Amino acid sequence: MCGRVIVDYDENLGVAEGGALSEWMVGRPDGYAPSWDLKPTQPIPVAFTDRRDGSRRFEYAHWSLVPPWSKELRSRFPTFNARAETAAEKPSFRPSLQSRRCVVPVSGFYEWTGPKSARVPHAIFGPEPVLPLAGLYTWWHEPGAADDAGWHLTATILTRSSAGVMEPLHDRMPVFLGEELLRDWLDPQTLGDQLLVNAVAESSLPISERLREYAVRPLRGDGPELIEPA
Repeated sequence: MCGRVIVDYDENLGVAEGGALSEWMVGRPDGYAPSWDLKPTQPIPVAFTDRRDGSRRFEYAHWSLVPPWSKELRSRFPTFNARAETAAEKPSFRPSLQSRRCVVPVSGFYEWTGPKSARVPHAIFGPEPVLPLAGLYTWWHEPGAADDAGWHLTATILTRSSAGVMEPLHDRMPVFLGEELLRDWLDPQTLGDQLLVNAVAESSLPISERLREYAVRPLRGDGPELIEPA
């Protein structure tokens, strides 16, 4: 699973020059504020392509995907993660997979090990300053609001079975998006089906071998000290 992330972009966002994601991450998103302990239901940065005009967008979304038919900005079950193996089958995720896919660019994330009485958090970082996670998004509209108002962008992060550095830490890990599939993933004209999800999930494997992780102290508050080694 992926339930806590780190978002700490430097001025040039740390995106490699010429990398596909740099075409979406132009400047920091409006309202940018770094966080070293960003949680579900809080605003999380997402990059996506607008289906209406093909524009590239980089902005904050409510971290937990809310289906359009929901009567409130929440779901009856957790939707901050979506399993890659079943996203194409689930009514909440299937429409977004078809043409509303996004990237969640993070600086890192956390996972815990050990017994429930003594859980140890681990900070995990990718081979580059920005780690692209495959996600899905939807637009949720407040019931009763005017058509041109009351819209909320919501998003979820795909997960898959762990591999590489993640295997000793947890049985699930985020789907890391390889450079070779990033443009296809962000193209709403590319049909989103299980074959696409499988390909993207496989692109995680080389990245999972290049992650680095270390134990940190229990997460309290929100600041750069949270990623200091324990």
